[in-house]
Amino acid sequence: MERTRVSSGASWEPKLGYCRAVRAGNQIFVSGTIAIDADGHIVGPGDPYVQALHILRIIAHALEELGSSLSDVVRTRIYLANFNDLEEVGRAHRETFANFPPANTVIEVARLIEQAHRVEIEADAIVS
Repeated sequence: MERTRVSSGASWEPKLGYCRAVRAGNQIFVSGTIAIDADGHIVGPGDPYVQALHILRIIAHALEELGSSLSDVVRTRIYLANFNDLEEVGRAHRETFANFPPANTVIEVARLIEQAHRVEIEADAIVS
């Protein structure tokens, strides 16, 4: 099966040996994504809503590069550094997927890659 990979240019990708997303056939798998800008700076430090919106834009861009869109997302996984952020992250997720809600899992973790990161999101899509 042919696989197509895309990179977001994040410095973590070559350091850890992964890419932002992989398309295999009609399925797309987007790696766990944190809120960083093109220069590697944290977007919205301490603000889970702003971080979640930024992450979902990064995911949307990766999907578009692979011939897909957010409407093809069938599952998301949200990792929270603090479960108290669920409402704000949930609001960003709900706004983004209002017309095509995917299956979703929310998990509280001990910590994310840096203390200022409040949320990490991954997504799976099936291209129709």
